[in-house]
Amino acid sequence: MNCIDSKTKFATAHLFVDKRTKENCVRFLSQIKERCYSQILAKYFTRKYFNEDLELVTFVCDGFGNYKSAFNKLFYRVAKLQFGVPIACKKFGLKHNNNPVERYNGKIKDRLNCMRGEFKSFEYAESFMNLQNVMNNFVNPHQQLGGKTPAEKAGIRLKLGRNKLLGLIIEMARRFT
Repeated sequence: MNCIDSKTKFATAHLFVDKRTKENCVRFLSQIKERCYSQILAKYFTRKYFNEDLELVTFVCDGFGNYKSAFNKLFYRVAKLQFGVPIACKKFGLKHNNNPVERYNGKIKDRLNCMRGEFKSFEYAESFMNLQNVMNNFVNPHQQLGGKTPAEKAGIRLKLGRNKLLGLIIEMARRFT
């Protein structure tokens, strides 16, 4: 499960699971709540008290039912949930689709296909997914963002230098020693 911000392409949450059970959906959305809830609440209260025309934060997902029940448990009233629409429906004026996350999932699937399932365990696969998330957010520039990384577009300023992966490793080593 992955969550991508549609403006910055930043992967705000991810969870590697065997099955999308209700409990796993709650765990996944709890990651988003932990990282972004203050921003979601700020927009909610601004809308409630100052500007009724302001849109709530909108989550777009596929039509899987467990997402809806987990969403209602964690974000009831303070955000909106929309089910994504196919690209073909955009010409009829439908607004939201989940293309950024589907594109991200496609990249992961392409990467996994060339590895041919060479993971020794679920933990190895989960570690690989965590690395993919870091690479997406901090190392690889995004074409739709004008060559910036999603972290740069989101305003996360790390002085990583030209070799971003090495710079990130050095920065993390400095922080944890």
